[in-house]
Amino acid sequence: MADTEDLHWWFCGRRAVAGAVLDSLGLPEPLSILEIGAGTGGNIAMLSRYGTVTAVEMDANARLIASEKTGVSLLAGHLPDGLPNFEGKFDLICLFDVLEHVERDGAALEAISGLVAPGGRLLLTVPAHQWLWSHHDKILHHFRRYSRAGLAEVLRSTGYAIERLTFTNSALFPAAAAARLLDRGLSRGKEAPSSGSDMPPRLANAVMKWLFRSEKYILGRFDSPIGLGLLAIARPIGTASRVQAENSTAAI
Repeated sequence: MADTEDLHWWFCGRRAVAGAVLDSLGLPEPLSILEIGAGTGGNIAMLSRYGTVTAVEMDANARLIASEKTGVSLLAGHLPDGLPNFEGKFDLICLFDVLEHVERDGAALEAISGLVAPGGRLLLTVPAHQWLWSHHDKILHHFRRYSRAGLAEVLRSTGYAIERLTFTNSALFPAAAAARLLDRGLSRGKEAPSSGSDMPPRLANAVMKWLFRSEKYILGRFDSPIGLGLLAIARPIGTASRVQAENSTAAI
């Protein structure tokens, strides 16, 4: 991850889309930001444009790499019950393809909700479509992929109001879906590398990066009906407001 996240089309595209969505929120800056599952720090520079970033990562080697790369000292912690004690709450909490790695995803979302400041938001991305499950997910230690309805349900049931829920990585969805299905076919009964494990050839990477990054012009304003991933913007609500929120988001 440390070797590829600054260049690989998927990491670059995800950062571009996330930045466009953050711009669309109009949150008052500078923000107090928490990234959980920060890995080797590839998102910290992007998030720092919006305020002060606190980053949490469970892996000690990843924390060391991220700190050397970004100058930000990462905190040790994990979801759902191993987060550090923070002095205050956060205007923005980000989980970039983290929730699928957590077995108890509902408990993780409940733990996060108490860390969001009044008026704050949760931004998360996850892989979409359980029918795309393949060896790629196994080697990345995923517990699940999400349907749009499934992600909406776990957010609602843990006390969040959903402000946006959109697919991402739409232009590359047909090719990526075919690659995942091929992974699944080739890896039956044996170990096999994932089609997304390595850096693509330079030209292919440049084209895919351009296609994914171009979605920032659309997803900054509109939702996408199909894609390889899902992006959600949500905010915690009080117990008294949960019934109203469930009714208002029932169509999602």
